[in-house]
Amino acid sequence: MGNFPRFGRGRRLTSPNATRVEAAVPYTNSEAGAQTRAVDRCGAMKRVASSHSIDDFGEDLDSFVTLSSFILTASTTCPSLAAKGHIKKEEETDLCILLQSVATSCKYIQNCVRKLGLANLSGKTQDLTTNVQGEQQMKLDVIAHDVFARGLDESKRCTMLVSEEEEDAIMCATSPHGRYVCVFDPLDGSSNIDCCVSVGSIFGVYRAKTLGVGDINDVLVPGKEMVAAGYCMYGSACTMVLTVGGNVRGFTLDPSLGEFVLTHPKIKCPPSGATYSVNEGNSRYWSAGMKRYVDHVKYDKESPHSLRYIGSMVADVHRTLLYGGTFSYPGDSKSPNGKLRILYECFPMAYIMERAGGAASDGTQRILDIVPTSIHQRHPIHMGSEEDVEEIDRFHREAEMEGK
Repeated sequence: MGNFPRFGRGRRLTSPNATRVEAAVPYTNSEAGAQTRAVDRCGAMKRVASSHSIDDFGEDLDSFVTLSSFILTASTTCPSLAAKGHIKKEEETDLCILLQSVATSCKYIQNCVRKLGLANLSGKTQDLTTNVQGEQQMKLDVIAHDVFARGLDESKRCTMLVSEEEEDAIMCATSPHGRYVCVFDPLDGSSNIDCCVSVGSIFGVYRAKTLGVGDINDVLVPGKEMVAAGYCMYGSACTMVLTVGGNVRGFTLDPSLGEFVLTHPKIKCPPSGATYSVNEGNSRYWSAGMKRYVDHVKYDKESPHSLRYIGSMVADVHRTLLYGGTFSYPGDSKSPNGKLRILYECFPMAYIMERAGGAASDGTQRILDIVPTSIHQRHPIHMGSEEDVEEIDRFHREAEMEGK
């Protein structure tokens, strides 16, 4: 293990803006040999295939779009943005640079996740530190936060950052290009990281009211005022899902290119689904409305819904976004405000879900209409297929009318 760098508080990480993030966690000699053999095999394959045209392999070069090229043409791809005031011409370049910084940070984190055990990155921090919510921090929590914060600060496009891992907002270096505020959960689901369950990063972007000046009130606004939102899931593949106010698109990291490539041009959440995702271990604490809804999908429907719960929000929401159904983390008698933080977990995911044709509520009102009062505020949430979320709201309304 001596070949690998040690990570921890106070140690400067390799810059997340480096073009080849794999260098942050180097290959062992055996891996380097494997890489060389892979290159040799690829070369042989190229020689064998040289007599064939690209059409023989089903490749469509016309549809090959990277995240970088998509970001640079976002206003062309989503012409409604400028019309709605989401992105003005003078802001495009700054938003592009900000999103590129996020993408580079996600590549870095993916590389760390991939090298988790080999690079001694698993487990809790040595000093057993906790974050502002009192949750014990994993080593990768600290690394992911540092990578995100440093990358966004060095981009010079943000005035302020809000992270799950910091109690106070982070004021960025003064810059004449500071037009945005970024909120993020650098590593959602990190308690599952040591057993190789999919984890991810969540982020949302707001416009700063005053150029170059950070103000906490810039983020204490309804989630519907976001300019962009996305998440990156680190699992069997590294997938980034992004919306800049228009359609929701999915990009998959191609390790051989070091680029996110467009694989889901227009993600749409089905209007209804056959699964529900919730921690049923807390059912004894649920409200009457929540209990009735779960009993309804389990026992009343002709085809009962299946329970699918991973315990990592990014993974659970990603499945719900693609396949339909619901994801819920309700308030209950034990935790009236739920567990998830509204600013950097609920808002970005709800923003994505709505842009994909789904819905998100707390059982009584639309999530994106809520005005938060603090940066780490928690809030109940239900999101997913529009028809299914409406059904959850109906059960909550009926129970409330009955006074239960």
